[in-house]
Amino acid sequence: MEERSFGSAIRLFFNMSKSQADVQVLKARIDEGARIDGLHVCQLIAAMIIASIGLNVDSVEAIIGAMLICPLMGSVLAIAFSIASLDALLLKEAIKGLLLQMVVCLFTSTFYFSISPLSNQTSELLTNANPTIWDVVIALVGGFAGALGFSRKQEPSTLIAGVAVATALMPPLCATGYGIAMRDIAFSLSALYEFLINVVFIAFGAELVFISLHVPMKVEKTAEGIISKEELEKAYAESHKIRMRLIVCSVIFAIPCLFFSAMLVQRSIAEKGSVFETQDPYETEYTTKELRTVCPQLVGFQIGENHKFDEQNNQLQKRLVAIVETSSELADDQETMMKELIELNVSHLDMELEVRFEIAKTN
Repeated sequence: MEERSFGSAIRLFFNMSKSQADVQVLKARIDEGARIDGLHVCQLIAAMIIASIGLNVDSVEAIIGAMLICPLMGSVLAIAFSIASLDALLLKEAIKGLLLQMVVCLFTSTFYFSISPLSNQTSELLTNANPTIWDVVIALVGGFAGALGFSRKQEPSTLIAGVAVATALMPPLCATGYGIAMRDIAFSLSALYEFLINVVFIAFGAELVFISLHVPMKVEKTAEGIISKEELEKAYAESHKIRMRLIVCSVIFAIPCLFFSAMLVQRSIAEKGSVFETQDPYETEYTTKELRTVCPQLVGFQIGENHKFDEQNNQLQKRLVAIVETSSELADDQETMMKELIELNVSHLDMELEVRFEIAKTN
């Protein structure tokens, strides 16, 4: 009894039907989001130009601003809703709308990057052309959150804007346009694949919500306007078959991401190991070069930690000792300048520093 009560409490706590909008309201929102008109296209072009400039000059602020006004999310949610409700007509319109928007976006970004005097690959361009498994997870969870907010009674604009930023639909399309403008086919395909990954898994996450909310399926009615039992059973069977196919296709579609992710992890581990192997906390190489510019007599420079136990205070003292070897004795002002250079390069270590000047021994 207690187990049943606990389970009921959990289901009640995570009940997604609370504050759910009416089906007619939800359908109206979906239709509105999927509708493509002149205003929609103008908004899309404006967002695409802003995003392209952001990627071109490495401006995260411009990219986020573009994503906030980008209307691509409407078509993706319409695709998810049409699959959940078995609405073939809506699915067809949503896909056509998404393809039209992709053409507009690619044309705009390709045109911009063709005339831009900046042709270098910025970090933001590279980021949006390297799909990983983390993009899949973000898109899946983002689509789930987006559909959840979209299905509430209150207007979902704020949450949808947040999901649009998190899932980043527009930047990969911009990166694709950059690749086309630079005639870099591999770069274009990689960026386009990242965009499609986002679309597929946003729609997948949103579909899970719509199915959980039991959105009514579009089923053929009899002449009297009645849905027969046979038609209903047929619709449920068809729905199950479509969803299973989508799951399998989505998993297969995400497989290349696993390879990209594995390569990213391997590169990260290699770079981390390289840093640990070559790290120089005392800036020895850089300091040596600087010292040689002000002191042609420099023979060698070394620096390291020196530990001494202070019996009077009963504690271990740690300090830096720098040894400067020269071929001949230095003037006082030259020693002072060199000491200041050394202190400047190790000041971040916040340790007591002793600098010793020695004349190198000759064999």
